[in-house]
Amino acid sequence: MATYHYPILWLVIAALAVGIFAVSSGIGLYWQRIAQDPHVGDPVRKQLLSLQRLRVLLYALVAVMIAGGVTTWALERREAQLALEKTKAALLAAYNKDQVWESPDWALALREPKAELIAYGKDLIANTTDYFGENGIVRPHSINSLNCQNCHLDAGARPFGNNYSAVASTYPQMRSRSGTLETIPKRVNDCFERSLNGSPLDTAGREMKAIVAYIEWLGTAVPKGEKPKGVGLNDLPYLDRAADPEKGKLVFEQKCVSCHGADGQGLPMPGTERRYPPLWGPKSYNEAAGLFRLSRFAGYVKDNMPLGASHDSPQLSDEEAWDVAAFVNSQPRPKHPFLDSDWPNIAKKPVDHPFGPFKDTFPEAQHKYGPFGPIAAFYKK
Repeated sequence: MATYHYPILWLVIAALAVGIFAVSSGIGLYWQRIAQDPHVGDPVRKQLLSLQRLRVLLYALVAVMIAGGVTTWALERREAQLALEKTKAALLAAYNKDQVWESPDWALALREPKAELIAYGKDLIANTTDYFGENGIVRPHSINSLNCQNCHLDAGARPFGNNYSAVASTYPQMRSRSGTLETIPKRVNDCFERSLNGSPLDTAGREMKAIVAYIEWLGTAVPKGEKPKGVGLNDLPYLDRAADPEKGKLVFEQKCVSCHGADGQGLPMPGTERRYPPLWGPKSYNEAAGLFRLSRFAGYVKDNMPLGASHDSPQLSDEEAWDVAAFVNSQPRPKHPFLDSDWPNIAKKPVDHPFGPFKDTFPEAQHKYGPFGPIAAFYKK
């Protein structure tokens, strides 16, 4: 039954209900007549019997129509679910690890049983401050001035833009930073506590469920255990020198201030009430965030910055990307809140993790700015 037929069905049922009410009223009147005069003739009793039979028939029609409508709705819903599963299966079958990942068609999300939750999750990623920022409608003053998509571009859907394509396919996973088996909610809360410099979400709350539903939907076409091309951030070749904050300052002044401002706090976005994200200071990410590692920041800006850049059309050289990363991450920001618990096995620390102690003898300054090649070579022995 087509969707537009359901309102007609309910109108017919409503009309039958009115008929039942009218017939019941007539039956009541006849019973009143009989009560007032037990000797009324057979014609009155026959009319009463006819009305009683008509009411039973109307009740039966209503029951049949409701049962038919519910059954048809259930069958159509099942058919839609099977069609959706077939589409998903086709996407998985078409997966090619050598092709750059693309986000599934949003029309597919609208067909999901959890469509409303998925859409809510996407908006939470895109406009996080609307819900948790200074004037947040869910939990105000609980994060900084960043949205999730300031780090995970296009709400986590952009190739080479720190996307979520492989989250569902690779979690749960053991992570060296915590030394534990981590779930998707744990990973989400890591971002809330580090990149958003805030407090974690209730893992059983609607907001967490929505974010997880959206992230899982983005990975619809990625088989379990796979990481598609274009996932996360690109790894740039190491420089044969340390990244230079002074050179990076020149890059920033030439290519970044038009959006982020000379003070790095973000300018208003034209035509909106929103602002570009602050890159340092109390309203930006803290020292525990992934982007505080130079390799992560350099890979991010190389493929995505300044505005209009892409993996196929970069606007920065590798050296410029490393240097501007060094400049931004040399600026003041909230301190690392998890130094005592992160990287329980210090031998697992990335070469650009800038906080000791280390398994090697290289200084913290080299772990922050490089050159990273000698450190990487040390751990390959």
